[in-house]
Amino acid sequence: MSRRDKMIAKIKELMYEPESIRNIGICAHIDHGKTTLSDNLLAGAGMISEELAGDQRFLDFDEQEQARGITIDAANVSMVHKYKDDEYLINLIDTPGHVDFGGDVTRAMRAVDGAVVVVCAVEGIMPQTETVLRQALKEKVKPVLFINKVDRLLNELKLEPEELANRFMKIINEANKLIKNMAPEDKKEEWLANVTDGSVAFGSAYHNWAINVPMMQETGIGFKEIIEYCEADNQKELAQKVPLSDVLLGMVVEHLPSPKVSQAYRVPSIWEGDIESPEGEGMITTSPDGPLAVMVTNVTVDKHAGEVSTGRVYGGTIEKGTEVYLLGSHVKSRVQQVGVYFGPERVNTDKVPAGNIVYIAGAKGSVAGETICSPESKIKEFEGLEHISEPVVTVAVEAKNTKDLPKLIEVLRQTAKEDPTVRIEINEETGEHLVSGMGELHLEVIGYRIQEKGVDIQTSEPIVVYRETVAGTAGPVEGKSPNKHNRFYVTVEPLEDNIFQALQNGDLKEGRIKGKEAANDFIELGMDKEEARRIWDINSRSMFINMTRGIQYLDEVKELLMEGFESALKDGPVANEIAMGLKFKLMDAKLHEDAVHRGPAQVLPSIRKAIYGSMMMAKPTLLEPMQKVFINVPQDYMGSCTREIQNRRGQIVDMQQDADMVTIESKVPVAEMFGFAGDIRSAAEGRCLWSTEMAGFERLPNELQRNIIREIRQRKGLSEEPYGPEHYLG
Repeated sequence: MSRRDKMIAKIKELMYEPESIRNIGICAHIDHGKTTLSDNLLAGAGMISEELAGDQRFLDFDEQEQARGITIDAANVSMVHKYKDDEYLINLIDTPGHVDFGGDVTRAMRAVDGAVVVVCAVEGIMPQTETVLRQALKEKVKPVLFINKVDRLLNELKLEPEELANRFMKIINEANKLIKNMAPEDKKEEWLANVTDGSVAFGSAYHNWAINVPMMQETGIGFKEIIEYCEADNQKELAQKVPLSDVLLGMVVEHLPSPKVSQAYRVPSIWEGDIESPEGEGMITTSPDGPLAVMVTNVTVDKHAGEVSTGRVYGGTIEKGTEVYLLGSHVKSRVQQVGVYFGPERVNTDKVPAGNIVYIAGAKGSVAGETICSPESKIKEFEGLEHISEPVVTVAVEAKNTKDLPKLIEVLRQTAKEDPTVRIEINEETGEHLVSGMGELHLEVIGYRIQEKGVDIQTSEPIVVYRETVAGTAGPVEGKSPNKHNRFYVTVEPLEDNIFQALQNGDLKEGRIKGKEAANDFIELGMDKEEARRIWDINSRSMFINMTRGIQYLDEVKELLMEGFESALKDGPVANEIAMGLKFKLMDAKLHEDAVHRGPAQVLPSIRKAIYGSMMMAKPTLLEPMQKVFINVPQDYMGSCTREIQNRRGQIVDMQQDADMVTIESKVPVAEMFGFAGDIRSAAEGRCLWSTEMAGFERLPNELQRNIIREIRQRKGLSEEPYGPEHYLG
């Protein structure tokens, strides 16, 4: 029996012992060494040769990833690790660090219970480290810390032991500050990174060694010895004495929870069903015999196997050949294969029980965030996945040959399924296909993948996505139905800032409001009690509130009014862009007593007209997407870098100095960021590191409003100027 077969047999055995399973993600800022670290863990488990670890980038199996030297997709792998006489099954997901692929991190966090947060010892905690930590803690995933690239502190920066200790303490304190702020209340103390108990490790993923306090006590190797090894350029011997995979996987087994422990506190926060029901009980106890509950976190399309879904089995056991029910898509489907990941290959097993990360072939119609259960016992859906950033840059894609058009549409739909953070809009009338993503890099990669699937395309210059809102108030305005028998009176005003922020951060949920229990959350944020109790619908960070009393037949058109409100926000009156941050109140309504005269053809146009008319009277304005830009640069180049930011309508938010390096934090409109990569390199003569993250939307300066509105309208083939309110309310 080969080593590989032995390992697969062991994986199949340990799958049934939830106490011996650890589901973990590896996450960090871009270039802090996650993939190199994952390689070494695999080498330690005997899955790839040790010489190649770190260079092989085993988990970057996409050739785009190999070429760019970054991780784009979260990759999965299962391996067996022996720790203190017991064997453990470790299911690992390596996640991307680049801000454009943050959606993958969000999805991976739903599948795991613990995360190894990798921080570069030279750069310290960076903006994206903060974002991934926030994503992990929001999903109640417990973190441990690995401080990487320690050899660089010794060999390049020549730090003394005391300076070394200070540098480490600074990183650990910063990480703990974030954990304190964001961890679940009852876990704040327990989850802090602590050097003495071994939940922090130090090392070099590239050179394959690592150390933490338990390992120091066991081997007698401390920082003094490490400095000697590094100075003598003898890290190979060090790697044999304190191998990275032993230290790290030991830390994972010791400090990160098994599904048996974690599901008890994670399930109530990601599933809103009744915890005392058989389904709830099954998930909390990780029972393989309970009702089936699988949360899909990723979908890819395989040339041979068709759609392959990756997910976490929270309850029951998923078996091949059985029929399952997809709650979100409302369809039944037959599972063709199930199994676990073994790096780029998949190992088939007949079934996979609760507590494991699974791949499923044949669950047609599945998307990331889908809940799979059995048709006999339907369960409540899992909480939707909330992505921290949203698509803000768009390109138009067309097929070079007209005969490829049907194939292009198929490939675009596939792409949207594989990456839920991409928005695809297929406009049948203009024949335009718009693809929106997180940034230039994201769109480049998507373009490349479409080509890979065999469609030759050309893409337009990137276009920025704007949003519409109002700066003033208006109303009540009257929206009349085409037959003039129904009238709705609506007012509009900007949504209060703190409520808007809470919706943006995902602290408040969007959707149609049932019952009054949600009202308290809004009242706590300072909203008027009467209004909070009368919210009907929240959509696109805007609200629709019914302030009328005792109006006959209103209940019968309630659904239509909400539908009209939601569709009106999709393309606002100023430039056909999405509208957000608005509060509409229905103040009065007059309805025809005969149901025939108040159907969809009458109600939908009248509420849309009232919404558009009121917006055009309340100082309509455009919002533009902003990015935070962080630049780390030697002091001598600080001036030319800040000039580069200011030339792009950017504002400097903060500057910090550390020795001769300066960190500049700034905020720049996305519209001004094209070509930034090349320009900032030449400004700093290549001596800078920079990164970006999404910073929401802000009002476009008044002097630019008119031109940009005109440009967008021209591009969309609309009349040059937006219509005035009388067009809608006449």
